[in-house]
Amino acid sequence: MPAEPLLTAQDLRVTFSLPTPGAMPWAAPRQLQAVGGVDFTLMPGETLGIVGESGSGKSTLARALIGLVPATGKALWQDGTDLIGLTPGKMLKYRSEIQMVFQDPLASLNPRMTVGQIIAEPLTTHHQGLSRTDVKTRVKDMMDRVGLLPNQINRYPHEFSGGQCQRIGIARALIVEPKLVICDEPVSALDVSIQAQVINLLAELQRDLGLALIFIAHDLSVVKHISDRVLVMYLGRVMELADAGALYADPRHPYTQALLSAVPIPDPRLEREKRIIPLRGELPSPMNPPSGCVFRTRCPRAEAVCASQRPVLQGGAHLTACHFPGALRPEELAPRGLAQIG
Repeated sequence: MPAEPLLTAQDLRVTFSLPTPGAMPWAAPRQLQAVGGVDFTLMPGETLGIVGESGSGKSTLARALIGLVPATGKALWQDGTDLIGLTPGKMLKYRSEIQMVFQDPLASLNPRMTVGQIIAEPLTTHHQGLSRTDVKTRVKDMMDRVGLLPNQINRYPHEFSGGQCQRIGIARALIVEPKLVICDEPVSALDVSIQAQVINLLAELQRDLGLALIFIAHDLSVVKHISDRVLVMYLGRVMELADAGALYADPRHPYTQALLSAVPIPDPRLEREKRIIPLRGELPSPMNPPSGCVFRTRCPRAEAVCASQRPVLQGGAHLTACHFPGALRPEELAPRGLAQIG
């Protein structure tokens, strides 16, 4: 019998009200839709990669799921509870089941607390009946599990490297044994070699603990080896959603194809010979998104229908929101040797 979804997002939207510069205080505020109707399911133990350019709504989506920003729509937890709109008191029950690892490892840690205090804080909040000895034992066990030495328990965050600080953040998230960990670009501030170590650590912990992960990144190459499925976002909307193998082998949306074509190849000869899909212009302002398909102003396939009709996410197991999905066309490819999107 197939397992029930751990989390189901239905028409999830996040809209911010912003004052109009120079307008009277009573003037109606402007509306910025950061997330515009996202749907997905997450199974227990699964990793969902969420990718897209900066400004595509990835981090806002993550914050909406855990109640850090107001949202509409539904985020149904495994027990049927809708997490959207829960009061802080009612949300507290789910804090230990949903944890988050943030982008900036050092900024997410309290500089006035020792490593032991930082990792123990969620444990003392959600399991107040534990003795101090039990808490310290669990903290040391978790430190060992993420690759930190027990004798570092009384040190402060500034005494650690960026990679070590992210390990502290991971230990803090896992100490309460959550079912879901949301990783908001956890390696973007780290060196490439350290990125690989942190990703491998997350994958190992996931296997050992049976965690579900939502792994957010702006680089498709980062999520390739850790994700079971990949969701591609652009300007707050889902462009493509598919199993990782299918998406990397057969990307169907022009935006996904452009992102993949920009991923560097470690072989210098292949890197020089590859051909990419150029994207026109810059990311539009979410204050004034394009009509119809939000990607049409930069899409090499855009036609009149793209301006008048918003594409629906469809396609069975491999979902695409595009009026003209499919393989690359010769005229969409840039000349050989063009090494960047422009």
